Order: sequence, then C-alpha cells, then structure tokens
Amino acid sequence: MGADGLLVMHGGGPTAVINASLYGAVTEALANPSVGRVLGAIGGVGGITEGNLLDFAGVLASRLEMLPSSPSSAIGSSRKPLGPDDNVEIARALERQGIRWLLCTGGNGTQDTCGKIWRACREQGVEVDVVGIPKTMDNDIAVTDHAPGFASAARFMAASVSAMCADVHGLPAHVSIVETLGRNAGWVAAASSLADESGVCGPDLIYLPERDFDERAFLDDAQRLVDEKHSGVIVVSEGLHKAGGEPVATPLLRTERATYFGDVSAHLARLVISELGCRARSEKPGLLGRCSIAWQSSVDRDEAVACGREAVRAALAGDSGTMVGIERIASDPYEARLVRIPIERVMLEERCVPPEYINERGNGVTEAYRTWLRPLLGGPLPRFASFC
Repeated sequence: MGADGLLVMHGGGPTAVINASLYGAVTEALANPSVGRVLGAIGGVGGITEGNLLDFAGVLASRLEMLPSSPSSAIGSSRKPLGPDDNVEIARALERQGIRWLLCTGGNGTQDTCGKIWRACREQGVEVDVVGIPKTMDNDIAVTDHAPGFASAARFMAASVSAMCADVHGLPAHVSIVETLGRNAGWVAAASSLADESGVCGPDLIYLPERDFDERAFLDDAQRLVDEKHSGVIVVSEGLHKAGGEPVATPLLRTERATYFGDVSAHLARLVISELGCRARSEKPGLLGRCSIAWQSSVDRDEAVACGREAVRAALAGDSGTMVGIERIASDPYEARLVRIPIERVMLEERCVPPEYINERGNGVTEAYRTWLRPLLGGPLPRFASFC
C-alpha cells in the first residue's frame, strides 16, 4: 500500500464547529490530486490502532455539505489516555495503513497527543507529517488568540443568560446561579457579560477560576443584590477554587488529567439559602452550551472551516509538527489571519483569562474583555423589550 492517505482524527469533547473543521479539511484534501485517500478515524485514536477508518470518497457530497451545521463529532472522538508505547503503536499503525498525513483536531490534551505522535513518527523513521487543528469550547489552548468552538459556546452563554436575566428581572423573587463549563479557564463564564446587549440587563456577578474564590466576599456580594434588587443573576465557572486550590465543590471524579467537577451552582445556591435566608436557584446548561447548533457563531463556523483547510495545506507543504492558530489583527472591524504554530509551544499549556480582563473585585469582567469577545459572536444578540 502506497503512503498517500490523509487521515483526520478527533480528540476530546466535541463542539458546535468541530465538524466544520472536518468539512474544511476533507473538502480541501479531496480537491488535491496529490492525496490518494481522505480518511477519518472513527472514535478517535482507537480508530487508528484498530483500523476503523472511514473513506470519504464514498460519502455523498450532500452529506459532506451537512457537516458545518451538524453538532458533535461526525467521526466520533475519545479521551483515551496514551503512554509512550501507545504513540509508537500509533506511528506503526499509520505506516501500515499507508497514511502520509495526519491531522489531529482537539484541545490542549489532543495537541499534546498530536505532538507526541509527531515525535514518535520521527523517532521510528515513519514518514508521516502531523498537523494540529485547534478545537475547544474552553478556549484554553496556548498561543492562538482563540480556538474554534469557543465563540459558539460564548454566543450560547451570552444569549441564554440574557433570557434568564430578563426572566429574573420580570419576577425578582430569587437569586439565580448559572454554572458554565470551562475547566480551569473562565472564558465561557466571562462571555455571559455580553448578555446585557439584549437591551434588558446582564448578569450581576461573574466569578472566574483565575481568581481564588472567597466565600465570605461572595455572600456579601449576594446580600447586596438581595438588598438592592431582591434578586439577581450570578454566573460561575465549574473550576472555581478557594485559596490554595481547594475546589469550591468537591469533584465527583478525578482521572490522570481530567476533573469531573462538583455541582458548583447547586452548592452556592444552597449557601445563599442557608446563610442569607433568601430564595436561590441553580442552573447548569452543561453540554447544551457545548453542542448547541442553534446558537452557533457564523464567525466560529467560518474560522473552523478555514482552520481545517489550512491544516491540509500545512501538511501537504511538509510543515509538520505545527498547529494552525488564529492571530488577531484588529477587533473593530474584526480581522484575523491563520498562522502555523510549533506544536511544542502548545502541548498541554493552558491559556487562562488574563488579569486585565477581570475587574478589581474579581466578580466581573472589564470592558477590554467585552471588546475582545464581541466580534467573535457572529452578529448581535436578539433584542428584548421590557417596561419594568
């Protein structure tokens, strides 16, 4: 078997635009005569070692055209932990299957795997060019301005919180605490700050894991809301922790790298009820914030497609051991370009919300963050009417 195949693999949690990147990569590769076969690894890295590969030549064009607007991962994904021997096994499997180019789509964990597979191929003398495609709703991949998947999650959060704020504003009877995904980075929680662009109101307080969480300060903030408004909307990130790193809510499960966070919003709602003696509710959109096609950002979708295409171009040019990144040129009007970043600068490096994007009290974000985020949402949020 000649080494003429280009293989796309997905890793980690899907997003609202991971299939858009797949679409960009597959259509770019199918149009290039130097690529003999365009393949997808079914179920992530396991698809490589088990030889469970989809040949896109047999997929109808009409089905491919559905990818940019399809949620989840059309070829599956995985969180399978890998050791040094696994990376060697993957390199050998790629060689056996005639793969010449490998594209790894995922977050910083998958980009770490991407880099290790690239190294294993070089060490084993396997001629495979490896390129990473960024993907994460958490937006915690290093170096790139932002990652495909984040803007759609941000749009979902801003829109959903705007509706919730309108609800609480219309019936000011309780404190509502909304918990977002995001692991150790608060990008998604911070995105709720744009909810006020609905024309009604936005969240009253936002707490990010980049600042140590002070329970007493939180209760004082919540008491002020109750005293002044009789209600309020508070957005918190799942990764909130106290000084010293202790999680606000006990994690449900820890693995080698992943943490299944405890129910932070429910914990804080109970705290408000017990300590302040007022009504409180917890809301946890969870995976809905990651997979929602209804709130997909057009900017996010277009950039995801472009990243997939650029990854193919980088691979075919022999620019191996790189990840496609997004470099912002301007915010108003928005302008960005794609760059190729050495994968070793990205591997398992977490990019958190910088201090200048968090307000002094640590219970909200600055206008600088809002300016940075606004052009990524793909157009204005719906406007609401209110007369009270």
